[in-house]
Amino acid sequence: MEVTAPSKKVVRGWAMYDWANSAYNLVITSTIFPVYYDALTAVKDVNGTVISRQIDFLGWHVESGALYNYVIAAAYLVIAFLSPVLSSIADGRGNKKRFLQFFCYLGALACCLLYFFTRERLVLGLGACIIAAIGYCGSLVFYNAYLPEIAPIELQDKVSARGFAYGYVGSVLLQIVCFALVLIKPFGISDGLAARLSFLLVGLWWLGFAQITFKALPGKNPAAGKNVTLWNNGLRELKKVLSEVRKMPVLKRYLIAFFFYSMGVQTVMLAATLFGRQELGLKATQLIGCILVIQLVAIGGAQMMAWLSGRFGNIKVLSFVVLVWIFICVMAYFIQTAMGYYVVATLVGIVMGGIQALSRSTYSKLMPATNDTASYFSLYDVTEKVAIVLGTFSFGLIQQLTGSMRYSTLALAIFFLIGLVALGTLRKAYPYKD
Repeated sequence: MEVTAPSKKVVRGWAMYDWANSAYNLVITSTIFPVYYDALTAVKDVNGTVISRQIDFLGWHVESGALYNYVIAAAYLVIAFLSPVLSSIADGRGNKKRFLQFFCYLGALACCLLYFFTRERLVLGLGACIIAAIGYCGSLVFYNAYLPEIAPIELQDKVSARGFAYGYVGSVLLQIVCFALVLIKPFGISDGLAARLSFLLVGLWWLGFAQITFKALPGKNPAAGKNVTLWNNGLRELKKVLSEVRKMPVLKRYLIAFFFYSMGVQTVMLAATLFGRQELGLKATQLIGCILVIQLVAIGGAQMMAWLSGRFGNIKVLSFVVLVWIFICVMAYFIQTAMGYYVVATLVGIVMGGIQALSRSTYSKLMPATNDTASYFSLYDVTEKVAIVLGTFSFGLIQQLTGSMRYSTLALAIFFLIGLVALGTLRKAYPYKD
């Protein structure tokens, strides 16, 4: 059967949004912001040695790392509630692009607002962090929903992987600029100002390159016969999609597996920098340089996983990748040196992009033929976001109770294991073997 090639211009434009917004994921969630936040909240003695990371936040005395995980969990909880309503409206009115733009601008402007984040403005900084996460995650609902519209099933693995590859390249380029700012500190600027300028650059980068996407993607394509109202239609669409998924045993089991391993994947990515900082005492330059290398490794990892899925099938490759993640979590519990951290980080880089790209394209393949693509991807997004809420909250809670992130990593290994078992039930039922 001949496969119709998608429009190269549209695919490139779609992938450029990954280029635009992945700078947020790298600089804000993974590298410079966590390091800046840790430096800002750590209490040091006269010799510069950290003696405490306990801080007061709105009258609450809490470990700074745990607070960070709670803030991230709160952001993802908000978007989990919002996305079903918003995506149903986007499907009904056919204006996915408009909602993509709204959340893009919301997230990018919040990144710019982080320029004003200081210790005296802790509430402002963490509030902007929540808004930026909402903007990032909210835009991905509509970005992902374009995938089945711009590429046939046979090419969705490759197109999905291309998006992640663009994201890694774009984010690395800006990360190098931000890394230079922090390392060189031109014009005698302070460490803090260098970090805050990086946050401002992320917002401007996100805003600027997203315009390429907005120009390339198709406009309105409303679902026929829909009368859209905000809350009623949103809840009705979510209930409808859930009802349909219950009748699709393969898709239902896949979502269960995706839920559990996503609790681990996203939490590892969000907590990796603070783990290196607080558990191993790594310097900012070591952490930023290491995670920069991870992004470069991840470019090849995403492409390699797409190739492997074409040869062995999505479920087999996803199962193997989840097994690697279990190994990563167990290794993280035992590592004591910078070299051990680098080894684990390299493994994360290899499987990070692969599991995200394959998860998205596998779900896209299992979806029924429908005009309600945003509503279906909203369910996918809600599943992931609720997983992140539970994963980050449990990570922070275990750290707060035990005083160590190492025990938290073992909990993540259990989540991955449950996801692996759930994937095992899909191997014979998955309809795409090649």
